Amino acid sequence: MERFKQDARRWIELGKINTDTPVTWGLILKLLFRYMPFRAIAWFRFGNWCQRKGIPYLPGFAQRQIFSRYGLDIVIGADIEGGLYIPHPIGMVVSPARIGKNCSLIGGITIGMRNTWEFPVLGDEVFVGTGARILGGITIGNRAQIGANAVVVTDVPEGATAVGIPARVTRING
Repeated sequence: MERFKQDARRWIELGKINTDTPVTWGLILKLLFRYMPFRAIAWFRFGNWCQRKGIPYLPGFAQRQIFSRYGLDIVIGADIEGGLYIPHPIGMVVSPARIGKNCSLIGGITIGMRNTWEFPVLGDEVFVGTGARILGGITIGNRAQIGANAVVVTDVPEGATAVGIPARVTRING
């Protein structure tokens, strides 16, 4: 539940709603009614919670709902920290080893395996631009930025910006 509240906090800040407002059930309901992508995240958190608690059938049901309603192919058992922001879930594949806090996954991206059964690890506050591909057992450092349509197959250091096909680091902030 705490991760879901962190997700809601992220949507409140991006929506320019007063950030001093506590995350209440009323505010969560407002977000659920107003933002279709937030509903997809709510289904993910529900299915993920059910899987961690060992509740049968509901994780698979949640995953099917996410895919059929929102076009988001996300591994329901993925370790994804709070503050997840996915504004355009249609056509996305999200299959990470781990995603850190406050990550933004924009639209049409793929995060998953490459040639072997290894999956990417994304640090905290990572931004992934539209159409990017992050493939294989690589690590994307904290506060890294992945440019639109980049194909990332090697590690990206903390605070770096990676662009291109294949992606290369063009700048390191820090």
